[in-house]
Amino acid sequence: MNYRDAIIAEIPRLRRYARALAGNGDLADDLVQDTLQRALEKWRLWQQGRELRPWLFSIMHNLHVDGRRRDGRLDYREEDELPLPPQRASQHDGLELRDLDRALALLPPEQREVLLLVGLEELSYAEIATALNIPLGTVMSRLSRARARFKAVLTGEAAPLLKVVSP
Repeated sequence: MNYRDAIIAEIPRLRRYARALAGNGDLADDLVQDTLQRALEKWRLWQQGRELRPWLFSIMHNLHVDGRRRDGRLDYREEDELPLPPQRASQHDGLELRDLDRALALLPPEQREVLLLVGLEELSYAEIATALNIPLGTVMSRLSRARARFKAVLTGEAAPLLKVVSP
């Protein structure tokens, strides 16, 4: 399989991750297109023998972060700014998806990225560390915090607070 076919095979995963990162279909499509363009331009920098997916996710992550910095946008919302959840109706699945989306939006971007790469894209911790260019221990720490915060938001509990310990 040539490199173009290998990249094309990853498009569904790239679209899914971009949609979760951007929260908007049009922005996600733009992010995927930019990622594919950058990957094709920089193909010579990819090291043969390495996994392609983490390299592509790394490109997407960097493009997304650069876009947030450039636009000066905050990527999270305060809890007070979110509307109250609607009353439970017969369309349970739609409401549960909304709750999941809300809980994801309340996670800090660093935690959300790691949680999505583990849960949605099923990447290993090592692949995530490579894609995001962070240590393996940081991946595990962010994932642990993301899971705790995500669970707290979904159950309606207060988010866990971190204690500052002085030496």
